[in-house]
Amino acid sequence: MSQSIHAALSADPNADGAVTRAQGFSACGFTAGIKESGLPDLALLISDRPATAAAVYTQNQSTAAPVHISKAHSANGALRAAIVNSGNANCATGDQGLADAREMTQLTASLLGCEPDDVFVNSTGIIGHYLPMALLRAAIPQLSPTSDGGADFARSIMTTDTFQKEAVATFEANGITYTIGGCAKGAGMIHPDMATLLAFFTTDAPISADVLDASFRYAMDRSFNMVTIDGDTSTNDSSVILANGAAGGESLGGEALDAFTAALLEVATTLAKMMARDGEGATKRISMTVSGANTWEDARDVARTIVVSPLLKAALSKYDPNWGRILMAAGRAGVPYDLDQVRIWIADLCVFDGTATNVPEEEASAKTQGEEVFLRMDLGQGDAEATAWGCDLTEEYVRFNADYVT
Repeated sequence: MSQSIHAALSADPNADGAVTRAQGFSACGFTAGIKESGLPDLALLISDRPATAAAVYTQNQSTAAPVHISKAHSANGALRAAIVNSGNANCATGDQGLADAREMTQLTASLLGCEPDDVFVNSTGIIGHYLPMALLRAAIPQLSPTSDGGADFARSIMTTDTFQKEAVATFEANGITYTIGGCAKGAGMIHPDMATLLAFFTTDAPISADVLDASFRYAMDRSFNMVTIDGDTSTNDSSVILANGAAGGESLGGEALDAFTAALLEVATTLAKMMARDGEGATKRISMTVSGANTWEDARDVARTIVVSPLLKAALSKYDPNWGRILMAAGRAGVPYDLDQVRIWIADLCVFDGTATNVPEEEASAKTQGEEVFLRMDLGQGDAEATAWGCDLTEEYVRFNADYVT
C-alpha cells in the first residue's frame, strides 16, 4: 500500500456501540414486550443521510417474510435504516407475515420521514408465530435513536446469545480516517450458507453500490460463511452494510478500496469467531486451517467439512485428540488429494505426516484443553489456504435445544 493508505491490522472486539462509531449513524434498542423474559426485543439503526447498501441473505428455501421484503428493498443498493425485532422470526406466517413485515417498514419510514423502500427489516426468534403487531405499532413510534445507541441495538437483536458481538476497525486513505463498525447475533442454527446470522455493518466511507456489493460479498464469504455451530441454516439469515460517506472524500477505489475491504474483513472475521465461541452449549472454539490446496475454494470446502463434523466436535468436548476424525471428514469434502502428502497438526504437534507420527495421546490431549483448539491440515498440493471456525458439541447443546420453546 502507498503511504496515503493505511488499514487497521485488527478489529477491536471490545467495541461497545460499534455500529454507531462511524460518523452519521444512530441507533437504539427498546423493550416492546415480544419476549416473555422482558429483555429488549426491538432495535433501530439509521443513517442521517442516504447511504449505499449491500446485503446477503439465507439460501434456506423456508425463507422468512422479512427476508423477502428486505431483498426487494436492498436491490437498488440504497437504504437509510434497519428495523429488527427479536423473539419472533415471522417465518411460516404466509401473507399475513409479509404484510406485517411491510408494516414494520412503513411504521419506521413514518418515524424517520423516509420511504418504506429505504428500510431494511428483519426478525429473529421462534418460527411459526405471527408478530404481535399491536405491540410493534405502539413501540416503533417511540423509538429514539442516538449516536451512542449502538450497544443497545446490539443487545436488542440477541436471542440465545450469551454476550453481545460487536467489533470496529479503522483505515486511512488520502489523509481521511474512515470507520467500519459491525454487530451480529447468533449462537445456534448456524452453518455456512450466507449469511448464517443477523449482522449489521456501518461505515462513513464513500463507496459506490456495485463496488460495495463486491467487497461485502468477498468479506462475508471469508468470515460468516466460514463459521458453523451445528450444520443448520436459519430461515432468517441476513447481513447488511450501509455506507453513508459522512467522513468525506472521493468514492473509494484502487488501494483505498483494498484497505476498506481488508478492514471490513477484519471486523466480520472478529464477529464470526465470537459466534463460534458462543455456540449453544460450547466450551471452546475450534479453528481449522487447511493449507496446501490448489484453490481457495478447495481449502474452504475441506475446512468447513471438517469443522462441522459432529464426531470431531464431540471428541474435542472431552479433550480427545482423535485426528482420524479430521481425516474422515476431509475425505468427504469432494476435494481430491493424495493421503501420502497430507499432514495434520493439533496446535504445534504434527500428529499425521502421511502416516501416524505416534505422538503420545496425553501430549496431544493437552493441546485441546484451552478455550480454543487450533487444528491444521496441509493437503500438499498448492499454496491456497482457508480457515473455518466452529465449536465443540456438548451435552448442554442437546439439553438446550430439547428444551427450546416450540
